[in-house]
Amino acid sequence: MKPSANDDYPATPKSPYLTTAELAGLLRTNPETVRYWRHTGYGPLGLKVGRHVLYARADVETWIAKRQAEAEHGSGRA
Repeated sequence: MKPSANDDYPATPKSPYLTTAELAGLLRTNPETVRYWRHTGYGPLGLKVGRHVLYARADVETWIAKRQAEAEHGSGRA
């Protein structure tokens, strides 16, 4: 896996945005999976900034809450 240029700039706890690598770490998955989810429209909304993609923490938290609600009700992919 080729490291992304923004992997060198970890978010601070106060940063409102996550990089693809940080989101993958949070979700305990591979960054390529996060990229695939974005490509297919399954993952949280990503904001393209130049050549980089950033994910707003608020959007990520909303997306996770939705996945959790779907899992609890037995609908959708968990």
